Amino acid sequence: MRAWLGGVNPVTKIVLALLLSVPLFASIDVVSAVAAIALQLLCLPLTGLRLVTVLKRLAPIALFAPIAGLSMLLYAEPGGRLYWTFGFAAISDDSIGLAIAVSLRVIALGLPTILLFGRTDPTQLADALAQVAKMPSRFVLGILAGTRMLGLFLDDWRTMALARRARGVGDRGAVRRFFSMAFVLLVFAVRRGTKLAMAMEARGFGSDIPRTWSRPSRLHARDGVALLGGVAIMALALAAAVLAGTFRFVWS
Repeated sequence: MRAWLGGVNPVTKIVLALLLSVPLFASIDVVSAVAAIALQLLCLPLTGLRLVTVLKRLAPIALFAPIAGLSMLLYAEPGGRLYWTFGFAAISDDSIGLAIAVSLRVIALGLPTILLFGRTDPTQLADALAQVAKMPSRFVLGILAGTRMLGLFLDDWRTMALARRARGVGDRGAVRRFFSMAFVLLVFAVRRGTKLAMAMEARGFGSDIPRTWSRPSRLHARDGVALLGGVAIMALALAAAVLAGTFRFVWS
């Protein structure tokens, strides 16, 4: 069964992702971030994704989110009870609150992209960018070709790992192995990209003549409903912070 968001134009999803992210920069507080995350997760049935899948894709962001809050924890202006100080670094009630708010905000900024583009087909995205957003066809086709190559890179990485293990050189020196495999993958990427560019040029993909598209991409009423839903989510999240008295303008 096709998810409701599957019928939303990919260009609308890009605008919606910005709509669900940019307003969060207006304030640094815990309430608005938590409210935004909760409201976005409530829309999970509309995406067709399982909660386990979303959590797995969100795990790297959640892992590195505290790094963003570390600077606030140590170098934010002290306020309230002071717990620790060393040179310019100080940990206080205000810095702890800011660190938590920034970490949650990183998750709230990354979640919309996972929900909106988790099941978006790259070809549909390219059709929408060219026909709806009116982007240059050469640029759009380049993005599509690059996106299609990502799966091959993952296959190459797995193949190299299995080959090294079969030769008995893949079980030690994890850091060294990673950088050596990354260099080999870079060489593969350059060679494959050069061949792909020559093949696409030979087939006329680099022509300046206006192209036709086999799959039309159009905007529908569902796109307007999706944008109104994004506005409602952000309005409710920021309103919750204002009502809770935690709204803190980013430049204050």
